[in-house]
This record gives sequence, structure tokens and C-alpha cells, in this order.
Amino acid sequence: MRDLIDPSIVDTVRGLAPDLASGSRLGELAARLIEPSIALHDANMRERIIRLLPLPKARELGQRLGAKDGRTLYGDLCSKAADDAALEVLYSFFGVVHDPRAPSNTSPDTMKAPAGYALFDHQRAAAERVMDALADTPHKVILHMPTGAGKTRTAMHLVAAHLRQHEPTVVCWLAQNAELLDQAADEFEKAWRYLGNRETGLVRFWGHRKSDVLDTRDGVIVAGLGKMSALDNREPATLLRLADRVSLTIIDEAHQAIAPTYAAILTTLYSKRPHNALLGLTATPGRSWSDIAEDRKLSEYFDGRKVTLEVEGYEDPVTFLIDQKYLARPVFCTLNSDAGIKLSDADISGLSSAIEVPEQIMDRLGTDKQRNLKILSAIEDLMTRHRRVIVFAPSVENARLLTAILSLRSHEAFVITGESTASERERIVRRFRSSSNFAMVIVNYGVLTTGFDAPATSAAVIARPTRSLVLYSQMVGRATRGTRAGGNDKAEIVTVVDPHLPGFGSIADAFKNWEDVWNEPGRTC
Repeated sequence: MRDLIDPSIVDTVRGLAPDLASGSRLGELAARLIEPSIALHDANMRERIIRLLPLPKARELGQRLGAKDGRTLYGDLCSKAADDAALEVLYSFFGVVHDPRAPSNTSPDTMKAPAGYALFDHQRAAAERVMDALADTPHKVILHMPTGAGKTRTAMHLVAAHLRQHEPTVVCWLAQNAELLDQAADEFEKAWRYLGNRETGLVRFWGHRKSDVLDTRDGVIVAGLGKMSALDNREPATLLRLADRVSLTIIDEAHQAIAPTYAAILTTLYSKRPHNALLGLTATPGRSWSDIAEDRKLSEYFDGRKVTLEVEGYEDPVTFLIDQKYLARPVFCTLNSDAGIKLSDADISGLSSAIEVPEQIMDRLGTDKQRNLKILSAIEDLMTRHRRVIVFAPSVENARLLTAILSLRSHEAFVITGESTASERERIVRRFRSSSNFAMVIVNYGVLTTGFDAPATSAAVIARPTRSLVLYSQMVGRATRGTRAGGNDKAEIVTVVDPHLPGFGSIADAFKNWEDVWNEPGRTC
């Protein structure tokens, strides 16, 4: 028995209580020190235990294992016990019980370890190119990905990598509206749980929020452009001091970067120190669809450096994303309104020079009876095939009118405009995002073009005329989440076409619209 126990243990026991190191007490000690299942798996230990068995017990085990009873009994027992099939018999004989509360590890020998915040292959490739571009002088670039392709998720991987590599440091994420800012803050909080290497700060700085941005020395500041502009006007030194901590500035919807007020904020944060970096995110790297001079300004601001989502074998990434079901396959159709409004010479002149369709014209469109009847008919038709429909109205009053009529006709309809309170907007969006199988429609004006993510939305009515390919692409994008992004296989896009007013009809064409501005010699990434 002593041979089964470590000699140092026997010496320790003898010193404490001599009677434990002799006779049956030594057997009790051995039974407590030796793990039975391990001992029976070990060939040397198993043989020594078998040879310690009294003869009656050895014969009993021999009967169970089929060993010969004779002078070779113990040798036969050892031989039989070496067979894997004998293990359960040995367990039973020696009273080794499997505890169901502590089952053995049944993990497979080979498996794929899941990533909690993963990127698709095309997103990882784009992120790597952005990191390379930001590492090189002048440390700025635009990431150009179609709406619904995962710009925010891709960018959060870049944010996390930057925070890990430059700690302590501050990343400043800028956007114009509350929906985009909410989305960014929530997304970083989720991403950092999987990608972070330390506890870090997250500051929300927009609307009514009053955080002191200078309190942050390590982490992310998600800030409204309007709020930062007001801070700069009130306390210019604060932005300059913040620029000493911010090593990466990100602007969502980067086509806004050249607006004079916003450009001043970006320039302050980006140019204060030579290693500071600037990243723009956009699905539409231009300010318009017809003013090349304006579009070139944006390109020049980023030194013509743009990383575009590229997929081998595809002319454009939109086609790839649709084929692979990251984006829904859009079915475009037009609704000719033949609106009864008459455009004066002044209206026509104003349209030719205006960046956007004037509000007074959109207000008049919203009161046209025949136009509204056609739009209502189109909405009701879509609601027979789609659970979630979004409508972009030409005015606040028109949005309310369409919603009221739809509600009176027993449809579940909601209205959201810039006049809606934050709590009301949140309640409506939460209901719209719910898993209810009832068909619902949101009619909105000027709010849900960006930062609104309801993947179940599979139909859109674009009743708001626009000269902006940027805005049109954003409206289409609200309904084109594919099945691999939690959305739908197909999306229906109904665009209301009015005489004398602009219109568009292809998101693939929209994606490629600005390539002539960015792809000049020596200006690509």
C-alpha cells in the first residue's frame, strides 16, 4: 500500500499521526488520495491494484472478466483488464460511479470558434485597406460602401483596433442627426464587449446631453456636428484642447464634410497633430449628382483617397451584395402622378438653379388630390404583400394626411416628422421593429433617411421628389436589407414621378455615379 502513495506523504502522515501509516488505515488513506477513474486508466496503477486484491475478490472479478481461475489468475486478470471493453466492468466492480452532475468534456476535437462581432470577407478586406490608408500620410481616407453593406460595423472594427494600438487615446465619431448618433454609440458599446482589451469611456454628446468632452482621456466621443459647432463658437479653446487627445476622427455621411461649419470642426481635430487621422463613411461620395465642382471639393478634401468595397468577379459591389443576399433584390417601379399643380416661370427658374426641390413646390404637391389618391392606392397594394412599408412624403402636412387616411381605412399607420418628440418617435420605431405579423406603414418627412434600421422593411414609396442622388439612395436603402443581414429576399421601391421634377431609379448606378471625380490619376487608394 505504501508503494501506491508518494513517500513524502507517508512521512508527513507518520509525523502527524503514526497510526494512519499502518494497517487498514493506510488503505483508507490510499483510497482517499487516489482518484479511482484515473487509477483504472493507468496500466501500471491498475495492475498493482489488481494484484492487491484478496483471492476471493480476484476470483469474483475473474468471473466478470472471463479470466481463468488458477495459478495464472492474477496475470489473466491484468491481461483482461487492459482491454478497453473491460473498463465499465472495472468501474462497476470497484464502485466507481459516474456523476451526472459533472459529465466528461464532450467538446469535439475539431470545431470552428464563433466570433461574437464578426465581419464578412468583403468587409474585412475593406477594413484592412482603410487601416493601410490611415497609416500613410496624409492619414485620411473615405470608406465607400453601399447602404446596407455594413459601414458602421466595419468602422467599429477600425475604432477598436485603433483604441487597442494607441492606448490611451480618444476617437471622436461625428454625425448630424440623432438616429445616426444613437446607432453609433449603441454599436460601439456592443462591439467593444468582443473587441476591447480594457474598460474605456463612451461619451454621448448631442441634443440635450451635457457631458464635458474634456473629461475623456481614453475612449470614444460620439458627438453631434451641431453640438460641436456650438461648443466651438462658445468655447473655441475647448475644441483645440480636445484635438490634443483625439487621434482618430470619423465623420458619418461624409458628403457633409465640406460644409463650411463642419469642415472647420474636422480640420481642427484632424490637423492639430501630424499623426491625427480622419476617416469618412459614406454610401454616396458626392454632394450632388450634377454639380461636378461640388463633388470635386469633397474629393479634394480627402486628397482623392477613397477605399471602395470591391469584389473580384463583379463590376460593382451592389450586384455582389444582392447576389449573396446581403442586400435585398430591389424591384423598381414608377408611379406617374400627373400632378395637377402648374409650375410658373419663377418655379422652373428656381428648379434649374436650386440644389434641392423648393419646399413650396413640395407643399403644393402634398395637397394634390389625384397624386395623393394614387399614392394611397400604391401603399395599400404594397401592404397586401409586405409586413413593413416606409413612405417618404413631400411635406409634414402630407405625411399627416396620408397617415390619417390610412388609419381611417383600418391600417396600422404611423407618422414621424421633425416635429415628433423623441419619445413618440422611439415608441413608433419600436412598434415598427416588433415581430408582429400585422402589416404596418410609417409615413415620414425628413427624418428616417439615415440611421433608421428596421430590417423587416421590404417596401418603400418615395413620394418626395429630390435632386439629390445622395438622398434618393438613402431612402431606397431603408428597404433593402437582405436575408443575410436580417432582412428580405426582395424589396419593392415605388418612386413617384412628377412632370418637370427629377427622379432616379437604380442603386447600382447611384453607387458608381461619382467615380469620375475620385478616380483621377494618382488619387486612388
